[in-house]
Amino acid sequence: MSENIPDHTHAPAQDAADDSSVDAAQATRDIADVAAVEVITTAAVHLLSAAAVKVGLADDPDSQTDLDEARKLINALAGLITAAAPEISDMHARSLRDGLRSVQLAFREASPIPDAIGQGPGEKYTGPVN
Repeated sequence: MSENIPDHTHAPAQDAADDSSVDAAQATRDIADVAAVEVITTAAVHLLSAAAVKVGLADDPDSQTDLDEARKLINALAGLITAAAPEISDMHARSLRDGLRSVQLAFREASPIPDAIGQGPGEKYTGPVN
């Protein structure tokens, strides 16, 4: 008779929690297989892409440009690249620096009142960009 009684001891919320802990464990295993240089460059590319959009280098610059947000992203990108450069190969660092310089120059061009040389976003880490 007990075979016909549904088992309500596992609520849907518990099943979801079990699934998320399995997902977290899988993600942890997956990230453990990724080299540090890949994690660093991926983070830098995300920052670079977001900064490019915010300085107006995307499809719809009229609605996507936000220089305040761009400044924050460029500062974070410059800090990451500067700190990581000794740890990643010159090949990776060089291409990231090129991208950073491009968004720094695009920021300067997009600014109605450009920052003084050496005072633009990220320039405290990279030095003056002109």
